[in-house]
Parts: sequence; C-alpha cells; structure tokens
Amino acid sequence: MVKLAANILAVLPQTQCTRCGFADCAAYAQAIVEGVAGINQCPPGGIEGIRRLAAVTGQPATALDPTYGTEGPRNLVFIDEDWCIGCTLCIKACPVDAIMGSNKRMHTVLERYCTGCELCLPVCPVDCIILENASGAATGWAAWSSAQADEARQRYDFYSLRRTRDGLENDKRLEEKALLKLSDLAEHSQHTDPVVLDNKRAVIEAALARARAKRAVPKAA
Repeated sequence: MVKLAANILAVLPQTQCTRCGFADCAAYAQAIVEGVAGINQCPPGGIEGIRRLAAVTGQPATALDPTYGTEGPRNLVFIDEDWCIGCTLCIKACPVDAIMGSNKRMHTVLERYCTGCELCLPVCPVDCIILENASGAATGWAAWSSAQADEARQRYDFYSLRRTRDGLENDKRLEEKALLKLSDLAEHSQHTDPVVLDNKRAVIEAALARARAKRAVPKAA
C-alpha cells in the first residue's frame, strides 16, 4: 500500500493545487490507494495524467471528472505592483514558496517555481494577482514537464517541513509563556481575586494539557 501510494504520487504533476479535493498531491495519492478517490480528479495532469495513473493502478482510464475542473494550459501568476499592499497572505498561501516579499513590502512571483495552483488568488484582498497563460495551446502534462514536477515536489516538501518547524517553535514559545505565567499567576495578572486566579489557572492548565496531548498523537505514515 505504501509503495503503491508512492508510485501514484510520482506520476502526479505536484502542483499542490487541491483541485482534486484533497490537501495536496500526497493526500490524493493515498485517497486513490484507499479507494475513496478516482484517478480522474486531477485537472493539471489532464487525460495524460489519467493514463499514467491507470498504468500505475491498473484501473481503466476514464474522462476527467468535470466536478474537479477542466484540463487547460498552465498558468503563471503575476502581481500588479500598483495594487499590492504587502499583506503577505499570498506568500503564506503559496505551497512552493514561489512568492517573495515581506510585510508592507512589494511582493513578486518567482516565475520558474510557480505551479499555477492559483491558491494565492482567493486570499488576495485587493485582487492584484493576474493569471497569464504560460503554455499556449499545450495542456496537462504537455504543458508541464517531469523535471518541473520534481522541482515542485521538492519545494513543497521543504515548505511543509518549514511550516511544521515554525509551528513547533511557536507552540514552544507559547508553552513557555504559559508556564511562566503559571509560576506566579498573581504577579502576571491584573486580578487579585483568588477565585478569578483559580479560574485562569484552570484555563491555562487545560490549554497546556491539550497542547501536550496533541503532540503525543503520532502522525499518520
């Protein structure tokens, strides 16, 4: 099962666009293995992608399910500098770190790395992101090479690793802050009423217990 999921993942285009209905290409591959998703739910792969998935899974190739979109050319996104407000929302939404910038500073797209996932479009509050056809009449795998897919997968893996690391570091900071407050709640509170302080202590201890329980849950392989 694990090997089959890996083989399926290897023939997906790695755009990480979520159009298949799953969080990323790996989740879609696992869903195919588990029989809860069809091999015809990936618009970026198009009909050629369905053929590749059929070859790996042994399932018959069928038409792309229009519920998940249509096969089309590969798009790139560009940011209109006249409208960008530097909110960083598109940066956070990009699954392959293809957008550079910082808070209240101009953002720009690294064209080479953009997969055309379009996840940055709905989060932009000023609609300053523009889509442009990057492959002409070529669609599906004809518009996206295996080398590009491999690079996109590597960048997504790094993005996911960094996001997990940043989340753990943030959780650690919050836990240290909570423990410091618990060490002398009266000193770190504006309240002096013992009942109020006991309630706050219970809330903080419950939050810490939830955080520890969450960390103790093993991640799915």
